[in-house]
Amino acid sequence: MQQDQTDPTLPTGAGAQAGAAAGAAAGAAAGAAAGAKAGAAAEAAGTSYDPVWTFRGYKMRPSEFNTAMVHYYRAEIQRSNVWRSRLDTTTNWAVVTVAASITFIFAAPENHWGVFLLVMLLTLLFLFIEARRYRYYELWSLRARLMETDFFAAMLVPPFAPHADWDETLAESLLQPQFPISRLEAVGRRLRNNYLAIFAILSLGILLKLYLHPFEARSMEMFVERAHLGPLHGGMVLTALAGFMLVLLFTTLVSQGLHDASGEVLPKYDIEDFLGDLWPLGNEDGDKTPDVASAWSRLSRRKRRRSQVLALVVAANPQRLAERIIAELHRGATALHGRGMYLKQERDVLLVALTVTEIEQLKALVSEEDPHAFITIIPAKEVVGQGFVPLENG
Repeated sequence: MQQDQTDPTLPTGAGAQAGAAAGAAAGAAAGAAAGAKAGAAAEAAGTSYDPVWTFRGYKMRPSEFNTAMVHYYRAEIQRSNVWRSRLDTTTNWAVVTVAASITFIFAAPENHWGVFLLVMLLTLLFLFIEARRYRYYELWSLRARLMETDFFAAMLVPPFAPHADWDETLAESLLQPQFPISRLEAVGRRLRNNYLAIFAILSLGILLKLYLHPFEARSMEMFVERAHLGPLHGGMVLTALAGFMLVLLFTTLVSQGLHDASGEVLPKYDIEDFLGDLWPLGNEDGDKTPDVASAWSRLSRRKRRRSQVLALVVAANPQRLAERIIAELHRGATALHGRGMYLKQERDVLLVALTVTEIEQLKALVSEEDPHAFITIIPAKEVVGQGFVPLENG
């Protein structure tokens, strides 16, 4: 499902995001040009380079790849900062609204406390807007964290050993963006960080208003009577208010154990590490050791599978094509005997399981072997086995 990445409430943020993308494109182009000049000078000096990849005769050298990654990292950092500022803006809206309502309601005894309820609804709207923005922020910050943990950090500690799937994870996030955290975790984190305290202040304001104005309540019956709203008895209103706060508290507690957010500085050890067997939690394997690996591991903690497909390839020389798929893509190929009903010819059809980031590589490889080949790409619900999710964990 395609997500709308624009926010009509803040057009300036969208402009900043577009500016970040434009700046990244310009920086990447400048970096590529500088890398090309450096590579040409190296070739003139007699130094040879193994290209990272070749496209339409152009060979990208390692220096150019590193330059492009640096500029791309800068772009993702800028985009993360833009969306982070949007989070602060929404919180500021809520704080200013609550402060204005408190000032107004306590300014005169005749000002009705029911305004607090309207402010609560408005603050709840701000919470959901901010949770939506937080999910977008996590998408951009996840990409930046992937490069920090598995590209830059891996270079600082020799030997260079990034996670085996970090590049494909980053590529899939670019090709098919998906929110890395659930809506529940986003709402829970914003509640814990800001909004639970804001709602608590609003609730306290309601109780103080009912007790103090127009004069101090002399009994519990008088206090409850002041809470009535039209035909609704004061006890019903106070019970509904208490239930609302309990729902918020329950949401906060339920989402406490969700640690898929990569943009947050999370504690190194979870609560179950301290409580041991008294806390019946842990991962699916029963392992309660802390997971302190990279941002990539937080995706795998939810068993998030990379998008997988099945490719049916009809080519003139399936044997040669299968050998190249095994050697270059490191994927298996299965020959299915078939018969073309149009030309009435017997031929083998290759069945290849691969990830979404390998589709273009397969197309290029098949095109080199047989420009007239026929490829059918079928989305796969799940692929388990060697090269994908281990069979015992499937």
